[in-house]
Amino acid sequence: MTVQRGLRTGLAAIAGLALSMTFPVTPANATTATIQPASPDSVAASAADRAAATGVDQLRKGADEGFRRVGLTPGGGGLFYAAYERTYRGLPVVGGDAVVVADGAGRVRGTSAAETAAISVDTKARITAAKAAEVARGQLSKVDSVTAPNLVVLAGNSPKLAYEVVVAGTKAATPSNLHVFVDGTTGAVIQTRDDVKMSNFPTAAKATSNDVSVLGAGNSYYVGNVTIDTTNSGGTYTMRDPQRSNISCARQNGSPFSGPDDNWGNGTGTDLETACVDALFGVQTEWKMLSEWLGRNGINGNGGGFPAYVGLNQANAFWNGSSTTYGRSSDSQRQATPMDVVAHEYGHAIFQTTPGGAGSGNENGGLNESTGDIFGAMTEHYANNAKDRPDYDVGEGVNLVGQGPIRYMNQPSRISGNPNCYSSSIPNTEVHAAAGPQNHWFYLLAEGTAPVGKPTSPTCNNTSITGIGIQKAGKIFYNGLLKKTSSWNHRAARKATLEAALALYPGSCTEFNTTKAAWEAISVPAATGEPTSCTPQGNDFSVGVTPASGTVKPGESATVTVNTATVNGAAQSVALTASGLPAGATATFDPASVQSGASSTLTIATSASTPDGTSTITVTGTAASGAHTAQYTLTVGAGGNIRTFGNDTDFPLNDYATVNSPITSTATGNAVSPVKVTVTGTHTCSEDLRISLKAPDGSTYSVKATGSLPCTDLGTRNYSVPVTNEVAAGTWTLVLYDAYAQDTGTLSSWSITV
Repeated sequence: MTVQRGLRTGLAAIAGLALSMTFPVTPANATTATIQPASPDSVAASAADRAAATGVDQLRKGADEGFRRVGLTPGGGGLFYAAYERTYRGLPVVGGDAVVVADGAGRVRGTSAAETAAISVDTKARITAAKAAEVARGQLSKVDSVTAPNLVVLAGNSPKLAYEVVVAGTKAATPSNLHVFVDGTTGAVIQTRDDVKMSNFPTAAKATSNDVSVLGAGNSYYVGNVTIDTTNSGGTYTMRDPQRSNISCARQNGSPFSGPDDNWGNGTGTDLETACVDALFGVQTEWKMLSEWLGRNGINGNGGGFPAYVGLNQANAFWNGSSTTYGRSSDSQRQATPMDVVAHEYGHAIFQTTPGGAGSGNENGGLNESTGDIFGAMTEHYANNAKDRPDYDVGEGVNLVGQGPIRYMNQPSRISGNPNCYSSSIPNTEVHAAAGPQNHWFYLLAEGTAPVGKPTSPTCNNTSITGIGIQKAGKIFYNGLLKKTSSWNHRAARKATLEAALALYPGSCTEFNTTKAAWEAISVPAATGEPTSCTPQGNDFSVGVTPASGTVKPGESATVTVNTATVNGAAQSVALTASGLPAGATATFDPASVQSGASSTLTIATSASTPDGTSTITVTGTAASGAHTAQYTLTVGAGGNIRTFGNDTDFPLNDYATVNSPITSTATGNAVSPVKVTVTGTHTCSEDLRISLKAPDGSTYSVKATGSLPCTDLGTRNYSVPVTNEVAAGTWTLVLYDAYAQDTGTLSSWSITV
């Protein structure tokens, strides 16, 4: 009889697996020494190992099987997720992986395992490794490299002995890093899995030890002027991040860009160095988001990342299992490196380096593609960049083939063939289209059906949902992902995220109920053994800030109201702290702690040396029941006259003529609205002058429209011009147009304050 194993969680069988710890007794006449308790992660790992060794529930195993722990990742709610590789008579079992969830007190909180039948195979291959390599080579049209065949057991409904061979090259002009599983008995190809995850955009037409960490000045195409982490080694600057392992950017098949200064890119869509500015800024921002919002250590969860390459001569981008590569738009005017595309490709890396790896099959692949989209949206919202406003549209900035975004998370069906709802056809749906249901679920969880200021989102069961916010939604999604196995599917994701919602928010049922409602709204059926209801446990509170953002000049202060509320149980004392402040800034709370339900005033004081730029400040409230956070966005703008043309510089203002007077700003950050403009000149009929101001990105603002007669001399005029999130650095241009005849004059000087 064949027994299916996996995708169920039963805690009753493992309730007794709490790790018991004993310490040696110190004799009375011995020197007393402090015994250090074990760290929570080591306690959790020991408990998980005991569960795996015992083989309970999903971890049950045959006499010749075992589990080998290959990773331990901290999640939210004090939980740790231990990933295991199954073995059979010492051979790795591909598709037999498992996850054990344990807490820092040594309690096992759940298990999951990939689906596989009982294993009983002969471990002696009948074909040679050389034959397996030969068969594997034939799977690609062009082969660059072949790894040594590795004997494994391929799990599934009918486990088989197989050689795993990784063949790198191309197939029909598409890059490939193909895992080929060759039957160890017959030499037939059983299965293939490709590490390369192409974005597969729609096509409209053919088309050293002395290194020093520095902040480079990047002139990007998509997000304006930014700072990026680069390396200075002996006076040579390189686009390699010295703080984030293995993060760098280079042209295809080349070394990371380098040069004698730390200024990068020219801001144009065709410049590859500019593309690397966007790529580095994107992955460095995603790295920060992973840390601050999710508690993940780097892209791979272990403090590491992967290099990026630009210059692919295709309207595409991809992840190949060890790096990301970015192409260009079909009209060759832009590189495919907007923040959400960069974060999407690195999202594939996160999917591959969470338990269960990349997996196989279209349903798993659709969840993989959706994971990239979700991390893209989260990175955009974390950055909150004025030039690339956060949204749930995928790839809208690059407009790859002139048709706008490639996917819409609020309503996937806006792209033909992409379903809003889950159905039994999803396992046979192309992977990018199969991303639709989970993308839709995430939007409903984060924003709901009718969010303020964002697109509405229909449901498949005609229900209405109120979202819980993207940060909470992201935590629930990510902690569910930490329970992923290689046979990941929508029902497993539903179950894992419901369990995550309970673990992350034990004092509230809002998060659990919304997670469940969102899955039901996209027609994903319930999974066996999933939690069906929620009961709040103990006291809990919430934290919020009003307003959510502010702008100051260096030396000024911003005032924020921090609101707390009791969401379950009794009120409790909440201590308030702030992190993520820009350099030279301080934060004070009045009062520093409150009873939940009361408010405090936060004052963020900057200094004269505080650099221009935008910071996400995290306000944390800590109480006996745990901690909650809220984010405040502070923009520091330079201010001050940037440059003044001298009185000895005269620009003639002739009839029906236009004068364009550029002025260069080296300020950083965004211009503080309104921009102050002072114009001095001689003109016998100044009322017929039409004056406008052009920002560095080409946006034009009206300073003064033509007025009515009688005529007056221009003299010195002061104007205030409201601008919208303009980057201060760059070339601002004052444009004057003489709209009538028979009057002349000169522009002697002008200045702007941003």
